[in-house]
Amino acid sequence: MGPGDDGARARYVAIITDGNGRWAQQRGLPVVAGHEAGADTVKARLRDAAELGIEEFTVYSFSTENWRRSRAEVSALMRMFARRIDQETPELHAEGVRLRFIGRRSPPVSPRLLDRMAWAEELTRENARITMFVAFNYGGRAEIVDAARSFSGGDETDFARHLYAPEMHDPDLIIRTSGEQRISNYLLWQGAYAELVFRNELWPDFSRQALEQSLEEFAARKRRFGGR
Repeated sequence: MGPGDDGARARYVAIITDGNGRWAQQRGLPVVAGHEAGADTVKARLRDAAELGIEEFTVYSFSTENWRRSRAEVSALMRMFARRIDQETPELHAEGVRLRFIGRRSPPVSPRLLDRMAWAEELTRENARITMFVAFNYGGRAEIVDAARSFSGGDETDFARHLYAPEMHDPDLIIRTSGEQRISNYLLWQGAYAELVFRNELWPDFSRQALEQSLEEFAARKRRFGGR
C-alpha cells in the first residue's frame, strides 16, 4: 500500500483492548472475569481477522503502567496469561497462527511466564496464516528507549531494527474500544501514520461486525502520508 491509496484493505491491524474492568463492573463480576471475557474476545477476533485477510493482528494485553494496579488483580492476570498460553497455543498452532510477544522480558515478569512465552513463540514460529503480536509488559516509550540503548547510528530504518519485533509492519489501522480516544503509549514508533478508529463497545463486546465496520471505515479513508 503506497501513499495516496484509497479503498485499500488493512493488512496490519492493532487494537487497544480497553474496557474489560468496566465490563465486569457493569455486571457485578470480579475484574478478572472481565479479563477472561476479554481474552475470549481476543481469540475470537483473531480468527475473524485471519478469515478477513489480515496478516498481522496486534493486541495490547498488559502495559508497563498496569503494574500499578492492585496486587490481587496483577497476580490474577499473570496466572491467566500463563494458563491461556499453555492451553491455547497448541490450538492456535494447529490453525496456522504465529505468536510473538513484544515488551520488556525482565522482572517483574516471572521466569516461568517468560519461559512459556518463549515456548509459544518457538512452537509457532514457522506458521504463516496470521501473526498475532501480543504487547505484554509493553510501553511505546519504553520500546523506543530500549532501542536507543543499542542503536549506534544510522537512519530510521536502521533504528527500527532495534525495536522489539523488527519484522512487524507498521499498523495500517489502530482500533481502540470503550469510547476512550487516546493511544495510551501504544506502538508510538510503528503507529506514526496509522489510521485511528475509536469504538464505543467495551472490549468483551467487540464483535466481528464491529471489526468489519472498523475495516470499512479504514477503506473509506484517503491516506496521503504528508502528500496531497
